[in-house]
Amino acid sequence: MASAASLAAEERTDAAPAIELIDISKSFGPVQANRDIHLTVQRGTIHGIVGENGAGKSTLMSILYGFYTADAGEIRVNGAPASITDSQAAIRAGIGMVHQHFMLVEPFTVLENIILGAEDGPLLGPSISKARAELTRLETEYELEVDPDAVVGDLSVGLQQRVEILKALYRQADILILDEPTGVLTPAEADHLFRILGFLREQGKTIVLITHKLREIMAITDAVSVMRRGEMVRTLTTAETSPAELAELMVGRRVLLRVEKAAATPGPVTLDVRNLRLVDAQGVERLRSVSFSVREGEILGIAGVAGNGQSELLEILAGMRAATSGEVLFKGRPLDLRHTTNADDRRVLGIAHVPEDRHRRGLVMPFAQWENSFFGYQYEARFGGPLTTLNRAAIRDLAREGIERFDIRPPSCDLKTANFSGGNQQKIVLAREIERDPHVLLVGQPTRGVDIGAIEFIHQQLVALRDRRKALILVSVELDEIQALSDRILVMFDGRISGERAAGTTDERELGLLMAGIDPTARGAA
Repeated sequence: MASAASLAAEERTDAAPAIELIDISKSFGPVQANRDIHLTVQRGTIHGIVGENGAGKSTLMSILYGFYTADAGEIRVNGAPASITDSQAAIRAGIGMVHQHFMLVEPFTVLENIILGAEDGPLLGPSISKARAELTRLETEYELEVDPDAVVGDLSVGLQQRVEILKALYRQADILILDEPTGVLTPAEADHLFRILGFLREQGKTIVLITHKLREIMAITDAVSVMRRGEMVRTLTTAETSPAELAELMVGRRVLLRVEKAAATPGPVTLDVRNLRLVDAQGVERLRSVSFSVREGEILGIAGVAGNGQSELLEILAGMRAATSGEVLFKGRPLDLRHTTNADDRRVLGIAHVPEDRHRRGLVMPFAQWENSFFGYQYEARFGGPLTTLNRAAIRDLAREGIERFDIRPPSCDLKTANFSGGNQQKIVLAREIERDPHVLLVGQPTRGVDIGAIEFIHQQLVALRDRRKALILVSVELDEIQALSDRILVMFDGRISGERAAGTTDERELGLLMAGIDPTARGAA
């Protein structure tokens, strides 16, 4: 006698696909974002969509979720034609979407965010009571535990993502679209998310996963579609492909899935950090007597779970945050650590900074690419200096050079920065900072939300800067990136250095233990 699970599987096989996109096309002015796209997603599966930044993945899913209207084509949901003119129509069709940048109201509680836009009437009491009961059921059924009364702004990124998933399930979504869901997660949070997605699939949900991380595609998806330059290149069964094949289909050429670099030959100390402490406004000690140095011609990687002091460390070194005590020497000269307005002075010295959050700290999103290409350096003489009119021609020439050298797409210096994909936004920031040939580059999360081809390019640029005898401090939550790029690795835990390792002498397990504050060389360590 067939089991319930096998009968369910047979039913899904015989049923119409969960999603069919037929001849979907979409243009934004002269830019063709999607061209004659065909996509079929089977019910009860996890279907990956990969492609370079700007390939049209997010645009295609935004059409499915009703944020954009296609210029041409047809959408079918569970075999029936669907008119999805806005997100409410998508929700009514059983489609939910978890965006790369969460759509949550941070001062609201989890429960308030869940019911926002889905209230039963003008009186919130009945809606909240109903939502609390339903939330308890969903948390139990799908292993998505989160405190319903917690303020969202106080939650970790991983828990905020659970809230987004719960929002979609509360609205009875059977199809979930996740856009770069692990871009801001630690490895442990990403592993937990995959367990949740696997459980959702077991319960019959259909999941569309947009990601640039091929390891995740291979680990969790049943099928994968590859997009390139707005077109659908191919759809494959995941078990029958490989990361190398997917990377080549994405980029249109062979891609190195490793970082090629010669052994470092470090020179004199460029930046020397001594007993750096930071106590924040709430009295919490964020940095605890942190000491290290970085030499010219080396990449110093700093690993750690987000929230253990790495961000504050970069901000102090970049002149964006004052230190409580300690000393930092740049080529033997002490830096002013007392004020938060020294970022300009750091740039003059040759200390460049690629911030971890490009949206809040690296770019002015409504401004054009050419305007963002010189921010922070606007007082340089070639741009007109502080007392004269800006030399727009020189700035635009610089912007075009950055577009060409860093392969920024689309190649328009007049396009608003908000209209570039996340990876191309990151290239705009990197071009601005690297092209100054700084003595020190502070770089946080250099490839967050970036596709495989752009990752390869960014890694090459960082190694090339090292080989020009520059010093780099790299902060990343991606352990494989830390291991591939770094010549030395520091690990931070609870605001202090928990360990240091030379490149090639450690592995992910050892680094993971150090990230948890456990010295694996100590007696009794796991």
